[in-house]
Amino acid sequence: MQITASTVSLTVDDIAASHRFFTTHLGYVEQAAAEGFASLSRDDAAVDIVLLARGNEVLPAGQRDQHASGLILAFTSTGIEAEEQRLRTEGVEITMPLRDEPWGERLFQVTDPNGVIVQFVEWVTPSAPEHT
Repeated sequence: MQITASTVSLTVDDIAASHRFFTTHLGYVEQAAAEGFASLSRDDAAVDIVLLARGNEVLPAGQRDQHASGLILAFTSTGIEAEEQRLRTEGVEITMPLRDEPWGERLFQVTDPNGVIVQFVEWVTPSAPEHT
């Protein structure tokens, strides 16, 4: 098996709102769209995104009324300090400000209009532990 692309499907209440968020602020472009569906992608290594309207009949019956929650869509990139500032300037609410974790992870989060958490991560050399 050879995987040629990766896609995450997000079930949301307002496809248009998430579509605007991902295309306006995160550089995604629409690949296809129809009632209750939109497919978005980027030209880099980011995962493709399919937005499905909650209740859509293409979803298995047990999943039709579920909402994209309990997940974090994480993007590993460089220059996240500048990215956080750019998003702030564009009026995107930063729901977790930039922070450094002791294991070498720098991250911040935003949340799309449907509650989808998007996390930006940059890996740095962790700081040496303090000796006492």
